[in-house]
Order: sequence, then C-alpha cells, then structure tokens
Amino acid sequence: MFTKTTLSDWENLVQKQLKTENIYEILSKENLEGIIVKPFYDSVEKPLENLPKIEESTQLVAKYREDLEENVFAFLLNENVENLEEKVLFINNKDLAEHISADENNRCLSLIDIFSEENGELNEQLGKELLAKDFERNICIDVAFHQNSGASIVQQLAFALAKTKDLTEIFGAEILNKLVFRVAVGANYFFELAKIRAFKLLFIQLSKEFGKNEVPYIFAETSLRNKSKNDPENNLIRSTLELSAAMIGGADAVFSNDFRLENATSLSEEISFKQQIVLAYESIINVFEDGGNGSYYIENITQQFAENAWKLFLEIENNGGYCENLKAGKIQQMIYEQAVKEQSWVEAGKIKLIGINLYPKNEKTKSVEELYDSSVIKPVRWAEMFE
Repeated sequence: MFTKTTLSDWENLVQKQLKTENIYEILSKENLEGIIVKPFYDSVEKPLENLPKIEESTQLVAKYREDLEENVFAFLLNENVENLEEKVLFINNKDLAEHISADENNRCLSLIDIFSEENGELNEQLGKELLAKDFERNICIDVAFHQNSGASIVQQLAFALAKTKDLTEIFGAEILNKLVFRVAVGANYFFELAKIRAFKLLFIQLSKEFGKNEVPYIFAETSLRNKSKNDPENNLIRSTLELSAAMIGGADAVFSNDFRLENATSLSEEISFKQQIVLAYESIINVFEDGGNGSYYIENITQQFAENAWKLFLEIENNGGYCENLKAGKIQQMIYEQAVKEQSWVEAGKIKLIGINLYPKNEKTKSVEELYDSSVIKPVRWAEMFE
C-alpha cells in the first residue's frame, strides 16, 4: 500500500527545495488573461462531465489539391471542384457558396461570416441566401479574425456568444444548429485547449436559454499571430502544438495554415497538412470526445474562462449586442488595449519567440503605434515589430 500524499506534504517538500515559505508567491505566474493559475492542483471544485463534440473524430482539413483527392476526406474549398464524392467540404467564400450545390455525395459546411467588422452591419440578405442552401451548416461565426488581431481568450469567447445572440434575434433559435464557429488556436497550449472546452460550456448554456440543448461545431485553425516570415521551421513547431491543443480540446475540424508565410510551395502546404496526419494517426488524439477532462488544471482554467467570458458577454448585451458595440467602437477599443499589452510583453521578452525576441536575428523595426489602430480591428503578427 502506498501512503497517501497530502497537499500539505507537497507544500512542505517544495518549501524545503526552494528554501522559502512563500512558495505560492514565487511559483505564481502572471498572465494576460487575468485568471488565477496555481503552481499545482490536488482537486477541482466543480468537476465537469465530458464535453461532447459533433464529429465522431476530428476532421483533418486540407486545401483542395487534385493529388490529395484519393487520401483526404475533408477539403477547404475556395473554388468549385467537380465530381468529388464522400467528402466533407468547407465552403470558404461567398462567391463559391452562391454557385455550389450540396448533393448526397458530400457534406457541405459554410465558413462564411455575414458580419462586417468594418461597419458593424449584419448582412441579413446573405444570411437568408445561405440558410436557403442545403448545407449541413450554413453560417460561420469567425473569431479566428479576432484572435489574430490580438483579442484575449475571454474576449474571443464573449464575441462568439454575442455574435450568436445577434443572429438568433434575426433568424430565431433554430439557427443554433446551423452554425460553424471558426477559431484560431494560439501559442499558450493549455489555455487554448481550455478555450475550446470553455466555449462548449458557454454555447450549451446559451442554447438552454432558448430552450435548446445544442453543441457547437468548432472549426479550429492554426494562428498567424505568433508566426514569423523569417523562421518557418519554428512556425512548424508552434502550429503542431496548436493542432494538438485543438484536437485534445475537442474541435470538430482542424486546419493548418501554411507554415511558410512567404514563398509557400506545394511541399510546404503538404507538410502543413500532414502535421494533422501525424498527430491523428501516431497519437490518436483526434478521436477523444474530451481529452482534457479529468485534469484539475485544465478543468479549473476552463471554468474560469467560461465565467469571465459570460460576464463580458452580458456586458456586451447590456450595451446593445455585438453590432451595436462594434458601431460604437467598443469592440475595437477592447481588442486594441489587449493587443497592445500583449505586444508590449513580446517587446519586453515576457512572451518568448525563438529567433524573434529570444536569440533575435533582427532588431526592432516598428513601434506599437505603427502596428495598431484603436479604431480598426486588423490582424497583426507579433513578429512584424522585428521584420
């Protein structure tokens, strides 16, 4: 029989090794999300049941190429392709959606967001046209754009809920099972894993407000925010971890942006996609319903993200909803303040990018003021400060 090790036993051991009684002060780590992260956990206050996903196993999505037809089952489409059979097709632009017809041979899901981030308008006519299509999922809510622009995890989650609420006010609660949520998975592995889980909690809660019990369809792609033009090999390592977090977090589909931001080739595109293959078939992490469940740390930060995002969502709703906040410039200002703070951490080396601010190849070339604008939401990569 093993003797049970108590939390007090661990604390005493760490105090002895660190030669201090203030272990929590030393081991606590500041983060930009404003959540509490403990140095270690021995329990979780409110254990969660497995958070479900739509797909039985995560769809591994590639940009369409003819030579991939035989072995790839899910494609991101920017133009029409004839004679595809038994594929999952993610329709990636409005023009294609107008002309493509779903058929019994394939599953079609839309990645078209009908919100305009520039003027705060919602294209109701486009929404009606998309809903008239015989797609499995008709409208996308894109928060990958917000992540790449510097929004915090809490902001991303709240914006996704607020955009969903705006849609229900126009199209009714029936739209909840017609949506795809497009998210970008960033650099903080466990936080990003928890982000996907937290959104499931939040969406299920929101759907219950409408008398439904829906689960969100989550399309996760690798972030561009932490990638650099000059270090494609490091980009590849980062995107592999991002894909892993998305799969374990329970995304329904994953997509790899090309790790070469410049001078991309058919080989770099293929390698980017095959990261998914290696993870899925070597680690088998694409089949778990909720691989993060049971980790005290992940459970704790999942619930903190969900609680903080719900509070922000309610604030947005009290101010008129997503579109009204966008027209008033409040969404832009929120993202701007977060993005600038995040960029300052990169500049100070508190967020480390190998080859950029750790063992740097280049000097700083742009200021925060040159990179960001408080009135506009725009994607900015951290490395642009040094390129």
